[in-house]
Amino acid sequence: MSDELSTVFEALRRAASGLPDIIETTSYGTPALKIGKKLRARVKDADTVVLMCPLDEKEMLLEAAPAIYFETDHYKGWPAILVRF
Repeated sequence: MSDELSTVFEALRRAASGLPDIIETTSYGTPALKIGKKLRARVKDADTVVLMCPLDEKEMLLEAAPAIYFETDHYKGWPAILVRF
């Protein structure tokens, strides 16, 4: 894992530290966190985290904080939101 991805993953790991049953793994070749077999978050690149969230919450987050949350065409209609690191 590159130093850039390690930095992002360490921040993600700290943010999730209070959640029960967190498993550190990989998804699409990048560091990820799961609860059981369900993906919760993964590092997309050195600037972006993919966070799983319900579609109705996704719309709210996109409207409330577009400087932080965004999506690309690839993620439209899916319960995942991109977060700027």
